[in-house]
Amino acid sequence: MPKRTGILLPIPSLPGPYGIGDFGDEARHWIDQLALHHIYIWQILPINPLGYGHSPYQPFSSKAGEPLLISLDRLYQEGYIQKPEKPQPSSSVDYEAVSRYKAPYFHEAFMTMKKDEEKQKAFAAYVKRQPWVKDYGIFAAFKAIHQQRAWSEWEAPYQNYPQTKDPELIAQHDEEITYHMFLQFLFASQWQSLKDYAHAKKISILGDIPFYVGIDSLDVWMNQDEFLLDEQGRPTFIAGVPPDYFSPTGQRWGNPIYNWEHMQKNGYQFWIDRLAYVSTLFDIVRIDHFRAFDTYWKIPASCPTAIEGEWIEGPAYDFFDTVLKALPDLQIIAEDLGDLRDEVLELRDHYDFPGMQVIQFHLDPATDNAAIEKKENLVLYTGTHDNETLFGWYLELPFQKRRDIWNYLSEHGFTQSTIDWRLIAYCLATQANTVIFPVQDLLCLKNEARINTPGTLNNINWCWRLSDMTALEKQLAELETYIKQYERI
Repeated sequence: MPKRTGILLPIPSLPGPYGIGDFGDEARHWIDQLALHHIYIWQILPINPLGYGHSPYQPFSSKAGEPLLISLDRLYQEGYIQKPEKPQPSSSVDYEAVSRYKAPYFHEAFMTMKKDEEKQKAFAAYVKRQPWVKDYGIFAAFKAIHQQRAWSEWEAPYQNYPQTKDPELIAQHDEEITYHMFLQFLFASQWQSLKDYAHAKKISILGDIPFYVGIDSLDVWMNQDEFLLDEQGRPTFIAGVPPDYFSPTGQRWGNPIYNWEHMQKNGYQFWIDRLAYVSTLFDIVRIDHFRAFDTYWKIPASCPTAIEGEWIEGPAYDFFDTVLKALPDLQIIAEDLGDLRDEVLELRDHYDFPGMQVIQFHLDPATDNAAIEKKENLVLYTGTHDNETLFGWYLELPFQKRRDIWNYLSEHGFTQSTIDWRLIAYCLATQANTVIFPVQDLLCLKNEARINTPGTLNNINWCWRLSDMTALEKQLAELETYIKQYERI
């Protein structure tokens, strides 16, 4: 496999005039810059409808897309809306403000479609190709009717629709349902166009898929037998991780646990369907929390912390034997970070999935760092969306550790003027098949620019974005010199 270089830049973090990055001209300009500088992987975060806390890892559906990523400029160019008024520039994403701003344009586009025969035909063809979108339209409309409350809190006729399939209920809300389906059509059309543009430039899209789905999601509402739920649709057990040095009570995520016994009986069809769809969105799929296929932490829903959970064996080899038989071309990266038992790594290696290493966790000046420097089937990062920025991490280290890292890099021939660029060059010089850098690390930004701090809920997580591309374009040119030096073209 040729060595490749990639950049992690969430789509909402792209610059642009509408308060959030989207599928418009700035995304294409970004792809142009990647191709110009021989960077052939663009890693993004999940692009599903944002859930609790605007997290892309708690989506309302694992198939639907986030409408806020729809480009208004593209809608104007396609004749759906009048030329949009540009709001005040913003240096971070205010999701509520963006939603209020874009909603009238989305409704204008919907009304245009209803009057245009060709646009109606295109929409109808999409619905025929993607039958799941009807269920999502129903789910989104019912949530709106109930002021966005969780489906387990809806009035009984709505909550029980997956069992009753009451046609009168659908007829009552046909307009709202069709509107949400139409937004998915716009999303899918614009995403496919952007993906085609990337492919024309030989850029691959690396996307994330969370291991778990959110309890308040179409996935759970329509597939309740696939999860451990009570008769009211509430989880009996929930996901998380056990206590460790950083968290004495562990992490209680709140996602429902899969009913693996049921899934095994039906050939893991829920997962096959999910992965088959995500593989149409992305060229490469990074599975978050890969270790749960081997063992997962199962917490009684009644427990306020993760302390009383227990490790349970996952489906492991039976799962991947079945899934890969159905989807033999699926390109998977295993997110295998953290304290893992050997069986997790054996599972990963059995299927030759590349794993991950993060410089912030794994670089140790006191060792030879062979796990970083010599391993080929590896995706090496300076950081992920959950990490501090590289510069922010370095500044927080004790003085002696900072000096040891600086000297280690100097002794190995990396003498760039900043720690970020020493570590970037170091990563590129390794044998790892793929090296990926968050844009913040190319720009040597401090922790104010980090994407997410796990375990926190605030108006900072998921909100950082670039103000423009000017400074980044200069850094991409610098990166290209090292890409050529270390033969990663």
